[in-house]
Amino acid sequence: MDEKQLVSQALSAALDGALGVDQIAAIIEKPKSSDLGDLAFPAFQLAKTLRKAPQAIAAELAEKIDASGFEKVVAVGPYVNFFLDKNATASGVIHEILTAGEHYGDENIGAGGNVPIDMSAPNIAKPFSIGHLRSTVIGDSIAKIYEKLGYQPIKINHLGDWGKQFGLLITAYKKYGDEATITANPIDELLKLYVQINAEAKEDPAVDEEGREWFLKMEQGDEEALRIWKWFSDVSLIEFNRIYGKLGVTFDHFMGESFYSDKMDAIVEDLENKNLLHESKGALIVDLEKYNLNPALIKKTDGATLYITRDLATAVYRKNTFNFVKSLYVVGGEQTNHFKQLKAVLKEAGYDWSDDMVHVPFGMVTQGGKKFSTRKGHVVKLEMALDEAVERAEKQIDEKNPNLANKEEVAKQVGVGAVKFYDLKTDRNNGYDFDLDEMVSFEGETGPYVQYAHARIQSILRKANRPVNLDNLELKISDAEAWEIVKYLKDFPMIVKRAADNYEPSVIAKYAISLAQAFNKYYAHVRVLEDNAELDSRLALISATATVLKEALRLLGVAAPENM
Repeated sequence: MDEKQLVSQALSAALDGALGVDQIAAIIEKPKSSDLGDLAFPAFQLAKTLRKAPQAIAAELAEKIDASGFEKVVAVGPYVNFFLDKNATASGVIHEILTAGEHYGDENIGAGGNVPIDMSAPNIAKPFSIGHLRSTVIGDSIAKIYEKLGYQPIKINHLGDWGKQFGLLITAYKKYGDEATITANPIDELLKLYVQINAEAKEDPAVDEEGREWFLKMEQGDEEALRIWKWFSDVSLIEFNRIYGKLGVTFDHFMGESFYSDKMDAIVEDLENKNLLHESKGALIVDLEKYNLNPALIKKTDGATLYITRDLATAVYRKNTFNFVKSLYVVGGEQTNHFKQLKAVLKEAGYDWSDDMVHVPFGMVTQGGKKFSTRKGHVVKLEMALDEAVERAEKQIDEKNPNLANKEEVAKQVGVGAVKFYDLKTDRNNGYDFDLDEMVSFEGETGPYVQYAHARIQSILRKANRPVNLDNLELKISDAEAWEIVKYLKDFPMIVKRAADNYEPSVIAKYAISLAQAFNKYYAHVRVLEDNAELDSRLALISATATVLKEALRLLGVAAPENM
C-alpha cells in the first residue's frame, strides 16, 4: 500500500469516517522539511464541522491515531505529521526496485492503445538546425514514457516536404542552380538558394508569383516539378538520417506532408458536403466564429492547398489507420492557433475524436538571445553542435580519467546526452539559450552530472565485488541522507505518471538531478564500503539508486555509462 493511503486510512479510522480515505488523500501534504515528518494532514478543513481550533483537532488526532504502522505521529500546530517507518519503507522500495530492475515504475494504464506522435518534422532542402532539436527529443522522450505506461507510441516524422517554399526553391534552382554543385554539397547549396530567392521574392512580387506557379505545378503532377522536388527530398533524407543516428532517435514512419497530397480532395469534398465551406474573396474558408477563432482558410483563390488542408487529411488518415486513443503533435508554441483551428474544423465536421488530439507546444531555442531563421540564413547546424559537444566531453574525460578504455564511445554518450538532457530539463513551454559550455559541464544541473553519479555507483559496486543478496536482507536506514534517497526512489513511479499526464519530460530530468544530488550528499557523509552490519544495506541502496538513475536517463533518451 502506498504511504499516502496508509496515512489516509489511519486518519479516517480516527475520525470515525467523518472524512473518507479519498477525501483525506486529496489534502495530504509533504512538510517543507523532513525534520517535521514525511507526510502531513492539515486540520483546517475540520474546524467548521467539529467547531474546534485546528491546533486542538490536530493534538486530539495525534493522540487517537493508531501509530503502529509509523515511526511516530505528532501534532505540529494545526498539522498532524507522520513519520514513516524508515526500515520497513526502505525495505519495500528497494526490494521492489532490485526485483523489477528497469521495469520499476512500469504500468499498463494505456492497455496497448495507439498514440501517434508527430515529432521532429524538419523541412527538406534545409539544414537540420538546433531549432529542430526540441521537437525531436521531446517527442522521443514522451514516446518512451508512454511506452513505459503501457501505450503503443507510433513516432511519425511529418517532414516538411510540400508547400509554396518548394515552388520558390525550384524557381531559384532554375535561375541560379547547378546540379553538380548541389550534388557535392546539397544542404548548404540549397540553403544558399533558399535565402537568395526569399530575399528576391520579398522585393519582387513576380518572383513570389513564379514560386506559387511552380508549387501549383507540383500539386498538378507536373513531371519536371516533381522530379526536382524528389531530388531535393532524397538528398535531404541522407543528411537527416545521419543526424538521427547521432541522436539515437528512430521513427516508425516517415510520412511527410507530400504523403497526403492525394488525400486532400476527399477532406475538402467532405467539408463541402457538410455545408461547412464558404467562399470568401474567391478562397474557401470554414467559419469558426463560435470557437472565437478566425476563419480557417482551406483553399486559396488559385486552388492551392494550405498547411491546414494537409493537416486535416493527416488527422483523418491517422485515425483511420491507427485508431488512436491519443494523437500528439509535438510542435512549437507559435503554432497554437493553427492547432485550435484544426481541431475546431474537425469538430465542426462531426469528428468527435478530435478531442483526443493534443498539441504539445514548446518554447524556442535561441543563441545569444537571437531567434534562428532559415530565410535570413541565421542557422546553427545541429550536427556541428553535437560534434563539438562530444569533443568537449572527451577533453573533460581526458582530464578526469585519461586511461578510460572506451573513451570515444563514452564521450559520444556524454556529449550528445548533455545536449539532449539540457533541452529536456527545461520546462517544455519555456525557451532556452543554446550554450555548450553550460550543457557539457560535469558540475551543476546537467546530464553529465547525473551520468557521473551513475558511473560512480557502478565503480563502488565493482570495488565491493559483493553481489546484493535480497534473500533475508533486513535493510537498516540509520542516517538522514539515506532516507532522502529512499523517499526519492519511492516517488519514481509517480514521477513517470506526472511526466506523462503533463507531456513534460522535464519532470523526469529534474527528478534525476535531485536523485543524483541526494546520492552525492549521501556519498560525502557515509563510508559506503566500510565493512560492518550495514554494508549490505548500503550496497542495496546505491544499487537501487543506480537502477533508477539509469531508467530515468533512458526515458530521456540519454545513455548511462558504467565508467566515466
